[in-house]
Amino acid sequence: MKFLSLILLATLSMLAVVTAAPNRAQTETQNVEGKASASPQNDAETNVQAYIDLLHSDVRQQKAEFMGSVMLLSAQDAAKFWPIYSDYDAQLAKLNEQRIGIIKEYAQSYNQMTDAKADELIQKSLAYQKQRSELLVQTYDKVKEALGAVTAARFAMVEHQLLLLIDLQIDSSLPVVGQGS
Repeated sequence: MKFLSLILLATLSMLAVVTAAPNRAQTETQNVEGKASASPQNDAETNVQAYIDLLHSDVRQQKAEFMGSVMLLSAQDAAKFWPIYSDYDAQLAKLNEQRIGIIKEYAQSYNQMTDAKADELIQKSLAYQKQRSELLVQTYDKVKEALGAVTAARFAMVEHQLLLLIDLQIDSSLPVVGQGS
């Protein structure tokens, strides 16, 4: 129950941010229209750096701590779970480097986006999402084999929800691709 309360609180917080974003974006657009130096390219580059900082910060540590508090593992089960989770986290970090590359490429191409480049970036992003999902499935299977389906389901649900919250934070800070030329 405590876990559901935390997830609900986090989701409501993110929802408040997301619902405020359109109003903020409109205000920011109005404020920026008068400034010649501001551009979506600069915003994209700033947001990419913020994303990179987020991934390289202690988010991974905080995620692991939250996972530990929710998993409620005995010492014996923890000895089985944490090596699996550590391997998962290391593989996820490698995948996230791919994502950083995609976002950097998006930021660099933002002002001269073509149909071909937009398609290429979306295809790369979808491939990343597929690889990340496959990694979660593989890890679920390992946890299930080591600790049973209930514990594995708890892991998969919590991890999925945390990834969604992180994705929302990242994606909401990137500008939407503009009209093609």
